[in-house]
Amino acid sequence: MLSAFPLTLVRYMLPMAKGFKHQAFVFLGVILLLINQSEQLQSSQTHTLLRLQLLLNYPDILSSWNSSVAFCNAEPTAQVTVVCYEESITQLHIIGNKGTPSLPRSFSMDSFVTTLVKLPDLRVLTLVSLGLWGPLPGKIERLSSLEILNMTSNLLYGTIPHELSSVTGLQTLILDENMFSGQLPEWLGLFPVLTVLSLRKNLFNGSLPDSFSMLENLRVLALSHNHFLGELPDLSGLTNLQELDLEDNAFGPRLPRLSNKLVRLALGKNMFRSGIPSELNSFYQLQWLDLSFNRFVGPFPLSLLSLPSITYLNIADNKLTGMLFENTSCNAELGFVDLSSNLLTGHLPSCLSDSKDAVFLYRRNCLTTGNENQNPLTFCRNEALAVGILPQRKKSKLPKVSLAFGIIGGIVGGIVLLGLIFMFVRRLNANKTINKPTTRLIREKASIAYTSKLLSDARYISQTMKLGALGLPPYRTFSLEDLEDATNNFDTTAFMGEGSQGQLYKGRLRDGTFVAIRCLKMKKNHSTQSFMHHVELISKLRYRHLASALGHCFECYLDDSSVSRIFLIFEYIPNGTLRSWISGGHSERSLTWPQRISAAIGIAKGIQFLHTGIVPGVYSNNLKITDVLMDQNLVAKISSYNLPLLAESAGKVGHKTSALPKDPTNSSRVNYEDKVDVYDFGVILLEMILGRQSKSRNEAQILKNQLQTVVATDDVTRRSIADPAVQTSCSDQSLKTMMEICVRCLLTDPTERPSVEDVLWNLQFAAQVDSMSTSPSDSPSQPAHLHVAFH
Repeated sequence: MLSAFPLTLVRYMLPMAKGFKHQAFVFLGVILLLINQSEQLQSSQTHTLLRLQLLLNYPDILSSWNSSVAFCNAEPTAQVTVVCYEESITQLHIIGNKGTPSLPRSFSMDSFVTTLVKLPDLRVLTLVSLGLWGPLPGKIERLSSLEILNMTSNLLYGTIPHELSSVTGLQTLILDENMFSGQLPEWLGLFPVLTVLSLRKNLFNGSLPDSFSMLENLRVLALSHNHFLGELPDLSGLTNLQELDLEDNAFGPRLPRLSNKLVRLALGKNMFRSGIPSELNSFYQLQWLDLSFNRFVGPFPLSLLSLPSITYLNIADNKLTGMLFENTSCNAELGFVDLSSNLLTGHLPSCLSDSKDAVFLYRRNCLTTGNENQNPLTFCRNEALAVGILPQRKKSKLPKVSLAFGIIGGIVGGIVLLGLIFMFVRRLNANKTINKPTTRLIREKASIAYTSKLLSDARYISQTMKLGALGLPPYRTFSLEDLEDATNNFDTTAFMGEGSQGQLYKGRLRDGTFVAIRCLKMKKNHSTQSFMHHVELISKLRYRHLASALGHCFECYLDDSSVSRIFLIFEYIPNGTLRSWISGGHSERSLTWPQRISAAIGIAKGIQFLHTGIVPGVYSNNLKITDVLMDQNLVAKISSYNLPLLAESAGKVGHKTSALPKDPTNSSRVNYEDKVDVYDFGVILLEMILGRQSKSRNEAQILKNQLQTVVATDDVTRRSIADPAVQTSCSDQSLKTMMEICVRCLLTDPTERPSVEDVLWNLQFAAQVDSMSTSPSDSPSQPAHLHVAFH
C-alpha cells in the first residue's frame, strides 16, 4: 500500500514528466522508488520483531517467525497476531501459555522495551504469560500512540513508572498477576480517556488516590488480591463504571458512594463495617453482588433478592440481622445465594428453597429449618446486641399497674442478684494466696466492631489471610480457664521455653487442636484498650509462611483494670525448627536440595509479607534459623517477628540487630531496616547451603568469604564446600545461584544488599534450573511452578 508521502511525490512528478519524450520511463522509476521504500520499511519492522523473538528466548509460539515472513499479511492465531495500517504495525499480541517460566537471567526488560519502542505506531500491545521479569522501564512512554497495554501474568515488579503518565491516549491498562508493589500514584487517576484499569493479584498497598473519583470514562476498576487499605474515595461520579472488583484487600470501614449503573460489585474479604446502604435497591443493572467476609451490620435488605438483573448474591460471614419469610420474592434468574454465617432469623424463602437449579447456602444462622446447621435463636440476639444492633421493640400494651409491678420485681431481683455476686466474689478472694496479686480476666473481644479507635487508624494488612483463609479457626478471645485446661494448669510438662518474648507453653484445646501459648508479663500500667490495636494487628497476621495467631486472653488487675498478663495463642507447628532439618545431626531427616530451596522461598515470602503486607511494615525481625519452624508438610513458617506488643512486654521499643552499621543515625536506620532482614536471611541461607552453623557475625562473614571465593570457580570446587547431604543431588547452576544470592545478602554495606523481591526471583530461578536438570521421579518433593507463587 502506498503511503501518503509517495502519493504526493507521484502527483508532483507526473506533470513534470509530461513534457518529456520518455515519460513512461519516469513513471516506472517512481513506482520502483516507492516499492523500494516500502520494502525498507517492512525490513525494519521485520528486524524489530525478530529481535523481540530473540529476547523472548525463541518461544514455541513464535517458531514460525523468520526473515521471509510478511508479518502484516500473516494469518492471526489465538496466541500471535500482528495488525498493520499503511504498512506500519499498530497492534502486537503475543500470548504465551499459563505458567510459562521466567526468562533467563540474561534477559533485560530494559533492552526488551528499547526494542519495542522501535514500533512507534503501536496502539495495542498485549504481552501475556511470556515470563517477562524486572521493573517496567520508563521508556515505555515512547510508545506515545498506545491505547491498550496488557502485560498480564508475568513477573514484573517495582512501581508503575511515572513516565507512563505522558501516554495520555491510554484507554486500557491491564497489569494483572505480576509483582508490582508500592502505592498507586495520584497521576494514575488523571488519564482523560481511561476505560479499563485492572491491577489484580499484585503487591500494591496503601489507599486509593482521590484522583480516581475523576475517571469519568472508567468502565472497569479491578484491584482485587492486593494489599490496599483504608477509605475509598467517592466513586459516585464514575457514571460509566460497570465493574468494581476490590475483593481481598483491607478497604473500609465504610462503603463509598457508587454509581447505580454497576453490573458487577465484588467487595468480599475486606474490612467494611457499615450497614448495607439502601441505595443498592436502585441498582437495576446489578448482576453480581459479593459482600462476603466483611463485618457488615444491621438489617439485610430483602429487596436485594428481587433486583431485576441479579444472578449472584453473596453476603456470607457478616453480622447482618433480620427476619426471612417464606413468601419473600426473588428474581427468577438468581442462580447463587449465600447467606451463611450471619444473624438471620425466620423461615427459608420458598423461592430459593424450592429452586432446583439455584445454589442456596444458609448455614450458621438462626433460621427455622429443622436442620442441625443453625444456631439457637438466642445466639443471633446476643450477637446482635454485642455489635451494637438493638432489636426493634414492640410498643407495650400492659396497663400501668402491671408495669409498676414489673419495675418493683426487677428492682428486688437486682438486689438479690447483687448480694449473691458479692458473696461469691468475697468467697473467691478468700481462697486466693495472699502473695498473689488480685487480678481479673477481661474477656475483650478482638472483633473490629468493638474498637472504634481501630476504625480511624486501621493500617493493617491484606485480607487474603482473613478468617479461616488458611484452614485455621477464626481468631477469638480465650478465657483463662480455656488455657488452664489446655495446659493442665500450666504444668511444667507443657512448658516449652522462655525468651525475650515471654514464656511458651504447648497446649491442647478441648476440640483436640494443639496450640502454642505465649505468656507476656506486662511491665507498664496500661488498660485493655491501649493494647487492642496491637491485638488487632496480631489477629490479622495470617499467612502461609508465618506462625498465625488463633486468639488472645487478657488478665487484668481488679483495682485499676491495668493489664497484668497477655496470653497469645498461636497455631502449633509440629516438625521442629529448620535447623533440626539442616544441621541438627539427624541425617535420616535432612532436607533434600529442592526442599531447601522451597523452604528458602517460604522464608523470603514471609519476610516480604511482613514488609509489604502491613502498613507500616514490620522490619528488623531479628530472624534466626531456630525461629523458622517446619509444619507437617515441611512448609517453612517464621515463628518470631518484631511485633510492638512483644516489645511492650519487655519494656522496650524494639530490638536492635548487629546487621546495622555501628551507631547509625535515625535516618539511616529507617533506610536500612528492610535490608536488616535480608542480612539475617543470608545467615539462614548460609547454613542451608553449607550445613554448618555460624555462631557469630564474624563467623558468618568468614563463611561468606569462603563462599564468595568458590562461586567463580568450577563445579567440583563449589560442590566440595556444600553440605554433603546435597552435594550430589543439586544442579550446579542452582547451587551457584543460591551461593550468589547468599553472598549478596551478607554484604557489609546495606545499600548493596538485594531487595526481598530480588531474593525471591533468584530463589525461583534456582528452583527452576534445578527442576530442569532433575527428573520428576528423582525429586518428588520438589515444588512445581514456583513462579506463580508470588501472586
